Amino acid sequence: MDLSGKHALVTGGGTGIGLAIAQALANAGAEVTITGRRIEVLQDAASDRIHPLAMDVSDEASVVSGCAEAVAARGPIQICVPNAGVAEGRSILKTDLDFWRNMMAINLDGAFLTIRECLKSMKDTGWGRVIAVSSIAGVKGLKGAPAYSASKHAMIGLIRGLSADYAGRNMTFNALCPAYVDTEIITRNVSSIMERTGVDEDKARHMMVGLNPHGRLIAPSEVADAALWLCGDGSASVNGQAIQIAGGEV
Repeated sequence: MDLSGKHALVTGGGTGIGLAIAQALANAGAEVTITGRRIEVLQDAASDRIHPLAMDVSDEASVVSGCAEAVAARGPIQICVPNAGVAEGRSILKTDLDFWRNMMAINLDGAFLTIRECLKSMKDTGWGRVIAVSSIAGVKGLKGAPAYSASKHAMIGLIRGLSADYAGRNMTFNALCPAYVDTEIITRNVSSIMERTGVDEDKARHMMVGLNPHGRLIAPSEVADAALWLCGDGSASVNGQAIQIAGGEV
């Protein structure tokens, strides 16, 4: 696949799934802007085709100015990957409004703002791909995480609505829905499980690995490969889909 001449923007692109997607796109020839709140993390991930840009997806002004800066530097954004997100479980009775609003501000508002701003330059180029990183929780719900599940379900609704709006314009909108992926989020969740349940590190990690039907964590590169496929000619008719990368989870 040759993505030379294409400009991609990946939020949360300094680590984990976002970085894996950014690297895959760059290896295919795209110029990739990676965004996040921690500029030092982004700078560490930068390369010849991967360019760091500080941007907070929960802040509208930051997203508006950040996307405009990226376009000014490298041209219209034709591949938009809203990936930045927060994953934290909390029962509904322990969910206060601040927790709920923060979850929505990052996971849902952040995706909405990023897509909206990217579309401003994408819509007139004749080709575009929006690939949102949702979650298996956006398809089936995750026990103990109703706010997180709601935010990821809503992201898929946003993608499906946009796929209908832009049908027939050589622009596709899809969501990737991975189960448990081997990223730093797993490390944080292991600590949280240990704190809540008193189990040791190995058992806490096994509790998450065991939730993937194929008995292992998913590699970030597996999600990145799916994103790369969605940029290819063979996926041009795939639109409005929630693609599960979950080892057989249904």
